[in-house]
Amino acid sequence: MLIDTHAHLDDDQFASDVPAVLERARAAGVERIVAVATTRASTVAVLDLARRYPALHPTAGIHPNHVAQAEPGDWDAIAELALLPEVVGIGETGLDRHWDYTPFPMQQESLARHLALSRRTGKPIILHCREADADLLPMLRDDFDRHGPLVGVMHSFVGDKAMAEACLAMGLYLSFAGMLTYKNAAGLRETAATVPYNRLLVETDAPYLAPVPKRGQRNEPAHVAYTAAVLAGLHGVTPEEMARQTSASARALFRIL
Repeated sequence: MLIDTHAHLDDDQFASDVPAVLERARAAGVERIVAVATTRASTVAVLDLARRYPALHPTAGIHPNHVAQAEPGDWDAIAELALLPEVVGIGETGLDRHWDYTPFPMQQESLARHLALSRRTGKPIILHCREADADLLPMLRDDFDRHGPLVGVMHSFVGDKAMAEACLAMGLYLSFAGMLTYKNAAGLRETAATVPYNRLLVETDAPYLAPVPKRGQRNEPAHVAYTAAVLAGLHGVTPEEMARQTSASARALFRIL
């Protein structure tokens, strides 16, 4: 059985068919899904979904691209919601230079807040990084140097081997999404093959980044099996064994029973 460690099931693209999406996931062998928040409203929404559907496990946080649009009081509300026992992670947070929705200093301040909240709650941090490796690593290293190993995951990892090694050295897991299956991702597959077997996670980032052979369609948790199968091939194990290992790692990181 697989665990999709990153999906946005509160997205408008799932507004009409969450039960059907979850049934297809179950039929594909996906037993649990981490429902990742991106705003205060999203945090409330994934909490509500998780209370209705036991297969879901919610997080609390503000995506870097949404920080500038946050209202006064949003952060305090998220920090309070993060204390709820059903919340399994902090984020997603991180840095993004691809889009310019949020001034970069605001993104950095928000990331620092999330890192502190992760330490305070003991819940893993979910890190987004797009075209900002050189900016993210110094912030993570500073936190690591001051407080010790980081508990969390680099989600939808697309960095190079040096980035992977740096993240692993600080204690992070690396999670791979549908890009791993793309024809132009040979370099990413080479990197994924070097990641220690017990530090791998799989995800969809649904409704985005659908893997081959679903590329171009709305992504959903059932499709995580395609990414897991490619990852299994890179490590020379069966898809069943990769599912077992990544699910065990996901359960340990997010404390999912």
